Amino acid sequence: MNNRTLLIIAALAIGLLVVSSSAFVVKETEKAVLLRFGEVIRTDYEPGLYFKVPLMHEVRKFDARIQTVDSSPVRMLNAENKFMMVDSYAKYRIFDVGRFYIATRGDERNAVRLLAEQINDRLRNQFGVRDLHEVVSGQRDELMAEITKNLNQKARGDLGVEIVDVRVKRIDLPPEVSESVFQRMRAGRELEARDHRAKGQEASERIRANADRQKVVIEAEAYRKAEELRGAGDAEAAAIYAAAYSKNPEFYRFTRSLQAYKESFKSRSDLLLVDPDSDFFRYLKDPDGKQ
Repeated sequence: MNNRTLLIIAALAIGLLVVSSSAFVVKETEKAVLLRFGEVIRTDYEPGLYFKVPLMHEVRKFDARIQTVDSSPVRMLNAENKFMMVDSYAKYRIFDVGRFYIATRGDERNAVRLLAEQINDRLRNQFGVRDLHEVVSGQRDELMAEITKNLNQKARGDLGVEIVDVRVKRIDLPPEVSESVFQRMRAGRELEARDHRAKGQEASERIRANADRQKVVIEAEAYRKAEELRGAGDAEAAAIYAAAYSKNPEFYRFTRSLQAYKESFKSRSDLLLVDPDSDFFRYLKDPDGKQ
């Protein structure tokens, strides 16, 4: 191998080294920033292959996907002057990579630290004007939406990131205050339970009184109708008896006597003291009822 061949091989090697050190690829999941001696000169990279000047230029890439800031539990004071241990997290993604690089000096740990501080500051401000019930249940969704909106406005301007969501994972009471708070909550729930029971008892009495009144009204109405029907029936029966009596008075007297005999001698032990010559035995002496 002569010197000319060696020179060619060396030139090719140097060329490949220069090309490999000057070419870079930006993926769809990345955002890139081009630096010239530490100064940001370009940030508008789309996914693809690009070239830079070796030694003069430097490329820094950052994950453009949604990231998580999972901060440690922080002690906060609410509107009732009660301390709470609040454990929260946030979701963010890089919005302006140039601003992000300048604000964090290219270290994503700085972004996580700054975001955690801002999240805790806003949670502390919001929790300070709300009681435990509002924070835990009543206004929690509204609170998180408001914190996300306010934090997103500041984070976009200061850090170049977009806040997607802020959530509270857990809210605990410190051991020294949890027992007193639980006792007060228990007393409040017992008072509420007694109030509900009293209202239920009142409603029960009202319903029972109304039912009793309706019962009396229904029974009175039924009795009135029964008496009307009974009176109408007695009147109709009397009219039938009267019509039958007027057609054959003797037959009517005969059937009435038979009915009287039947009612008087139902049992062998029945005893009746009557004058034998009285009209009661009229049809027993004579079928025609003549004496």
